[in-house]
Amino acid sequence: MTTPTPTSPPSPSDPSDPSRSGAAPLVVTADETLRDELLRLAAAAGVVPEVVADPAAALRPWSRAPVVLVGGDLTPALAELAPDRRDGVHVVAWGPVDSSLFRAGLGVGAENVAELPRSEGWVVETLTDVGEAARGRGLVVGVVGGSGGAGATTLACALGQTAARHGETLVVDCDPLGPGLDRVLGLDATHGFRWDALCETTGRLSARALREALPRRGALGVLTWYAGSSATLQAFAVREALSAARRGHDAVVVDLPRVVDPLVDEVAARCDALLVVVTPSVAGVASAARLRARFEGRAAPTVVVRGRGLDERDVGRAVGAPVVATLPDQRGLDESIDLGLGPLRTHRSPLSRGCEALLEHLVGARAGGRAA
Repeated sequence: MTTPTPTSPPSPSDPSDPSRSGAAPLVVTADETLRDELLRLAAAAGVVPEVVADPAAALRPWSRAPVVLVGGDLTPALAELAPDRRDGVHVVAWGPVDSSLFRAGLGVGAENVAELPRSEGWVVETLTDVGEAARGRGLVVGVVGGSGGAGATTLACALGQTAARHGETLVVDCDPLGPGLDRVLGLDATHGFRWDALCETTGRLSARALREALPRRGALGVLTWYAGSSATLQAFAVREALSAARRGHDAVVVDLPRVVDPLVDEVAARCDALLVVVTPSVAGVASAARLRARFEGRAAPTVVVRGRGLDERDVGRAVGAPVVATLPDQRGLDESIDLGLGPLRTHRSPLSRGCEALLEHLVGARAGGRAA
């Protein structure tokens, strides 16, 4: 066993275990000072643990708790009871500990011994994992233009605004040469982290930390670039951000650039649904067909038609992917964005109604376990 530090947390226990679904973390200690400190850290993590001060009483919730924190004061007594072996057991004690506590920790099947206050950050991260696991994995939708000027960025922002009516939503900007999704959504004056800062960080990123660090308006957050930035996407930062975004949001919409880039292809493959936005013209359909072929074997793209032109059935056949929505052009779109309202000025606009139906389709397709 090793003593964890805030910068090197151990892997959390498996949140997919159905026997632990919805259960509270378990704290086992009779030390009032330690108990109060662990309750404070749990509050910071957004969870409410079950606390027991009797080693024998800990045996009943022992197996169902997603994580168990055993105070150093009760570890020897609990070890004598030989509780069932399981993952996610940790000993927590004040200050430096001696070898006898490590031996007692082995008796309860502990993975490590955390020394407070040095490991406060690690305890919060461990308990935060519990809350994130209970939330479930958010829907991740990728949006890419089948041709230049197809309106992929507008659709990504409109879908984000629509999803935010139903739960926590994040719109992710993966195009460093785009207009900046914060500007499209009217969040450019809102303080918060951008890719430039995230690409300089290392280590695991918690869902809660990401959610609270980004520019937000209500339930809608955005991850984009600083104005005039020359930074580029870094693979490690993108993977951590997407993982944390999925754990901490009900929906994540990713605006993908039309560039040949292995990282963009990887992000597309991580999406639950990939929408190719197509203008229904001969040139637009031809360009979209080439882009669809690029994702062959990596993702299962579907088509969203923007505006009027060729019949949607002909568009689907030519592109080689099913059409899941046809969205009309909307008057006053540029004005709405210029006013800082985003693409959806009202819930009653044609684009808003179309996005609502599209989102309902995507959620239903995911729930049904089939491709959107």
